[in-house]
Amino acid sequence: MSDTPTRIGVVSLGCAKNLVDSEVMLGHLGRAGCTFVQDPADADVIIVNTCGFIDAAREESVDAILEAAELKKTGSLKKLVVGGCMAQRYADELSQSLPEVDAFVGLDQLDQIVTKADVTPAPTSDLPLLPASLGRSTYLYSDTTPRDLATPPWTAYVKIAEGCDHTCSFCAIPSFRGKFRSRERASIVAEAEALGRRGVREISLIAQDSSHYGRDRGEREGLSQLLEELNNVESLRWIRLHYLYPNTITQQLIETMARCEKVVDYVDLPLQHAHPAMLKRMRRGGSGEAHLKLLDRFRQAMPDGALRSTFIVGFPGETEEEFEALVDFVRAARFDHLGVFTYSHESETTAFDLEDDVPNDVKESRRERLMEVQREIVSARHESRVGRQYEVLVEGAHPETEHLLVGRMRGQALDVDGQILINDGTAEAGSFVSVEISEIAGYDLVGAIVPAA
Repeated sequence: MSDTPTRIGVVSLGCAKNLVDSEVMLGHLGRAGCTFVQDPADADVIIVNTCGFIDAAREESVDAILEAAELKKTGSLKKLVVGGCMAQRYADELSQSLPEVDAFVGLDQLDQIVTKADVTPAPTSDLPLLPASLGRSTYLYSDTTPRDLATPPWTAYVKIAEGCDHTCSFCAIPSFRGKFRSRERASIVAEAEALGRRGVREISLIAQDSSHYGRDRGEREGLSQLLEELNNVESLRWIRLHYLYPNTITQQLIETMARCEKVVDYVDLPLQHAHPAMLKRMRRGGSGEAHLKLLDRFRQAMPDGALRSTFIVGFPGETEEEFEALVDFVRAARFDHLGVFTYSHESETTAFDLEDDVPNDVKESRRERLMEVQREIVSARHESRVGRQYEVLVEGAHPETEHLLVGRMRGQALDVDGQILINDGTAEAGSFVSVEISEIAGYDLVGAIVPAA
């Protein structure tokens, strides 16, 4: 290789957990002396970190790979590396169908990215041959793992566990992400402290089931203990939790979240459905009635808290009656934020043995119906916020106009929820200000900075 640093471009697709994997690869490459470019056309090496969860995600991943491959013809690109969930799940298929790819990186091979991304072209005979499946991942990063953040410098995701032990019938993640495995509590706290020293003020804790944290290590209240320790990290301002599983939430966890002042009053609780028969077929258990009781426990502990959930419509056998039960549940639950997905028929899931019998147009119409109900709920909830003041994390100028600043309040997570549009006042990106809400703009709120007394 020449003395000129290798220029790396990264395309990270999928969820925040995948983004952390991308950041780990960036960390290893940065330590090796590589530089990073925003425009893929300027890269010597492009890494596409794929999502393999559902059909739409895989199609997006393949499109990104093929788009990057075109740069071998027109740009400076010398090597194309593909990693992530799709590489782990479909190793053999990708090796055969994508000859444009020079190297593949499985979920357990993140620390091999420097070798895989070597800019020196390899002869065809040396291209990596992958087995039909890389199997279940066992990798788990730590506070000593190199990592370069791809988020704004004031916020970061912290993966507290990897894998999943649940057997939801629609989900293939355990088949390639592996069994649930918690990080050491001391390692997570050390990483949070290190991030704080770098200027991070908000951390978002993520795992496939965060409320299961520690149970694989015999700690029933592992997450509560972790939050207590993170709450003492002086440099942090906000601590956010993602992906709590209803069956692993304890009253102690709810009370700990409410008591720790740095843990924002934000509950991300993917429930997937509300009709008991549907939940049984999904291998989730519970019912709409049980879900409402759980939400009420959160609201009693955190009266001003924000609730977020996700649901699947069009699962095999979903009847109109079952769907209407879900609509009624969403009306009763009154979530602040809601995501709705149409069912994707996935191999390596138990639901794959069922007939995918809900037509696509019905799936889409049910999704739109549920989102319309949610729009009405959000509008009413936003009305109650007009005239009130909220602490807001300023994230800089609006991408479409320099006359507005953009920020988030405690009840809004990065990238997935609405925003606060600030039309009066100035503040540095990464700072915290008080904003008085004056109007509603769809899922967003508009307001002015209140000068400090």
